[in-house]
Amino acid sequence: MILADKIISLRKKSGWSQEELAQQLNVSRQSVSKWEGAQSVPDMDKIVQMSRIFGVTTDFLLKDELEESVPVFSAGTDDTPLRRVSMEEASSYLELRRADSSKLALAVFLCVISPVVLILLAGMSEVPRFGISEGMAAGIGLCVLLVLVAVAVAIFISCSARVKDYEFLDKDPFETEYGVSGMVRERRKAFQDTRTRLNIIGTVLCILSAVPLFAVICIDPADLIYVLSVCFLLLLVGLGCIAFVYGSVYGGAMDRLLEEGDYTRKNKAASSITGTVSTIYWLVVTALFLFYTFGPMGNGQAKNSWFIWAIAGVLYAAVLAVVKLINRSRSTH
Repeated sequence: MILADKIISLRKKSGWSQEELAQQLNVSRQSVSKWEGAQSVPDMDKIVQMSRIFGVTTDFLLKDELEESVPVFSAGTDDTPLRRVSMEEASSYLELRRADSSKLALAVFLCVISPVVLILLAGMSEVPRFGISEGMAAGIGLCVLLVLVAVAVAIFISCSARVKDYEFLDKDPFETEYGVSGMVRERRKAFQDTRTRLNIIGTVLCILSAVPLFAVICIDPADLIYVLSVCFLLLLVGLGCIAFVYGSVYGGAMDRLLEEGDYTRKNKAASSITGTVSTIYWLVVTALFLFYTFGPMGNGQAKNSWFIWAIAGVLYAAVLAVVKLINRSRSTH
């Protein structure tokens, strides 16, 4: 094991990100990144500092032939050996995530546009020439909504089952075999431009999605035109989500293998809380939408309750921010 891989392994065992290790050594994160990518070598003073921080000898850091036989202290962990990810496992996982990225993007798109038919038919039911009753609009719209959501859920379950053997990447600390980190970093570097473009496209589409609605409000159109603008809004948001998800699934897989970004060991410890909060939140939002639309106080017109999803989307970001602040507060105490 070379020095670069030893630094990566020791940093991960300590549960630190590159930035946190850089702060410990009073260097930039880019310096740590170059050390771990074998692009440069730390000077002797930093070697000595790392030996003290990680609780290992300088011989262990400098001599390639000294590996697992040398005792290494794990900061804040027990002595249980970490699961090791091989090159074959890492490559297989990345290919699996690349293949699933388009499927998951489609599933998210189906969820976003699932209310479109319901909203559209509800608007058409108020125009006599279409001959659609409110009951028919609600019945057909709900059937289409449930079918689209069911297809999306089936895709989510299928993709989740395919990566079941890799669930530990999201939950547990691990270490990688020699060369894995370098391979993943090279792939991430090659994918970075594509990921950036996808994020830009997704952001632009989500911002522009409100333009048709605002334009229609300005001209005070008929109700059906107003409904069509809402449907078009959801369509653009869905397309934006495709871009976001397609880039984040594969990019997130590489971040998981490197235990960086949202997948540092500290973030992993808090991920179960975030997942639980997200599940409860969207179930409550769905229940509120159905009650407001079809409950005793509702009128069965989904075109009058679409705003619940828009408000829920904005509040969801705020909820996640609060959860992150709480988790960060707990980790510092």
